[in-house]
Amino acid sequence: MLTNAQNLRSDAALASALRVSLARLTRRMRKQAAHHSLTPTQLATLVAVERHTAMTPGELAEHEKVQPPSMTRVIAKLEARGLLERKPHPTDRRQVTVSVTPQGAALLKEERLTKEAWLAQRLKDLTPEERATLRAAAPILEKLSTM
Repeated sequence: MLTNAQNLRSDAALASALRVSLARLTRRMRKQAAHHSLTPTQLATLVAVERHTAMTPGELAEHEKVQPPSMTRVIAKLEARGLLERKPHPTDRRQVTVSVTPQGAALLKEERLTKEAWLAQRLKDLTPEERATLRAAAPILEKLSTM
């Protein structure tokens, strides 16, 4: 019988193991979401707008890989909840930009704190060596996510 380390010697095996583990961890973290009843698409949209400060609806649709009419509906729902606001485009009067409201920023902060608290609790169950391995892997995982 092969050990886990032997099973992960090939890049394909490592890719498969990472895909499964990261997907499982992502699902578990989603379950820890703050109680705000946003859909994953709405939450991803809010995060994207926060990261980019202000975006046009078209830029946002392209960034999130959805059709513009779908993004328009998502923006309308977030705006109705007071989480996003539309403003005139600074250089093109035909367009608007969307930005996160203080209420939207507070919701995202609560979301992050809730998930980080859950994850911090899980980390306490690991050995110091396992936590050190994760500390070393974190920048590598970040690099993978931006390639």
